[in-house]
Amino acid sequence: MASPTSFGELGLSIIGVGSQYPQNELSPNALELLSKRFYPESDSMKKVLSINRFTGIDTRSSIGTPDHPLVNQEKTPSIAEIHKIFMSDGVPLAISAAQKAIAEAGIDLAEITHVVSTTCTDSANPGFDHFVVKGLGIRQPVEKVLLHGVGCSGGLNALRTAANLALGHAMRRRPARVLVLALEVSTTMVRSELDSIDELQETRIGVALFSDCASAVVLSNGVGEPVEPVYELLGWDHRILPDTEADLGFDVDPVGWKVVLSPRVPKLAAGALEPSFSDLLASLPDLPPSYRKAADFDWAMHPGGATILTGAESALGLSPEHMRASYDTYIRHGNSSSATIFSVMDRLRSAEMDRLAPGGRPKDYVVGCAFGPGISVEMCLLRRNLNLGGVPEEASDTSRSEAAEEEDGADALAGGDDDDDDARDWDAETESSRASVVGKDVVGFEEAPPSRGGEVTEEFVREALDAVELD
Repeated sequence: MASPTSFGELGLSIIGVGSQYPQNELSPNALELLSKRFYPESDSMKKVLSINRFTGIDTRSSIGTPDHPLVNQEKTPSIAEIHKIFMSDGVPLAISAAQKAIAEAGIDLAEITHVVSTTCTDSANPGFDHFVVKGLGIRQPVEKVLLHGVGCSGGLNALRTAANLALGHAMRRRPARVLVLALEVSTTMVRSELDSIDELQETRIGVALFSDCASAVVLSNGVGEPVEPVYELLGWDHRILPDTEADLGFDVDPVGWKVVLSPRVPKLAAGALEPSFSDLLASLPDLPPSYRKAADFDWAMHPGGATILTGAESALGLSPEHMRASYDTYIRHGNSSSATIFSVMDRLRSAEMDRLAPGGRPKDYVVGCAFGPGISVEMCLLRRNLNLGGVPEEASDTSRSEAAEEEDGADALAGGDDDDDDARDWDAETESSRASVVGKDVVGFEEAPPSRGGEVTEEFVREALDAVELD
């Protein structure tokens, strides 16, 4: 008999995954352009712009470019103006991500019973989920829940909430098909962050990390017509680190939201990983004996920043390949807060990521993890359906049904000379990202702006990045 703290057989499965990034890509130069247009030179601005070149992010996905009218007004846009763009440009992203997840699930809109959503970059009534449901054409009554105040942990927080709702329906022997949504539009708040850097002379590098994205999954409770899962949801662990409320947050402001972040955050986060993982494993006693250590699993870690990923490597004995989809998402898109985790899960099942797995063999079991305000720690265990094969790269953001038309799963997992080239390219790109953030590349400054009365040093960049990663 399972102990009271064990999960047992839940019958929960993710049957569809979708993510949608906007078409624009911001290089590090984008931040420098806006800074030069609207703000005078200062020590703090120079520090932030210098660090901006060494985040390890190649491009950040954005609804606009540095020439977007919203961020080129004389005055910093108000929260009302930011909300209008969230609705006009963000909601269509969420509709698209949801359509991808629903298409992969192979269900009719009429089968959706619940919608659980999250965002930390908008606050309105009704919430954005109302307009996504309307845009999708869902006409039947659905139970909706909109989560706020959970930041980067919002995706897994919403999945956990959906799981408990689905289990409630299962107890009543009723089918549940829960659409779980995450939508974040962060880049519209660039002027707000630059204002704070200029006026308060603070080193705020969140502005160099955040991006825009919508993502979705469909969760089934297994009652009713069976559908082959993408991932089975086996269990989860949620905890709040005591007395950390002032360490991590996202406060409302007349011109958007402002990141609250203390220097204690990286150490607190790293220290929470092992106990969270140990308790999660203890709640799942029936795992195969080959899954006991963190390195026995693949990891879908929310890439709040590259030092979060390198910190997890140190704390848990992981390699970059264990978190290959997290690194890849961070490098190509940046940190999209709550929407990132489902995007990482989507990317992880791609054929390209499979070829990069440790030993060339993707794992059956995947640990999902994210941190948020509180400080909260969300962790879950998934069992991946490897029978589906790796989704081709060009289709990994769409659906397995579309991908199947283009490439057989077994062929997708087969290696070759091209695969070896891909692996070498990815290794070089990931190592470059890791090196730039942990300070190995920092000697590449063209100019060394002042810091503490002197120059921006390798130590300064490392310390600054270490102190601003999670949300």
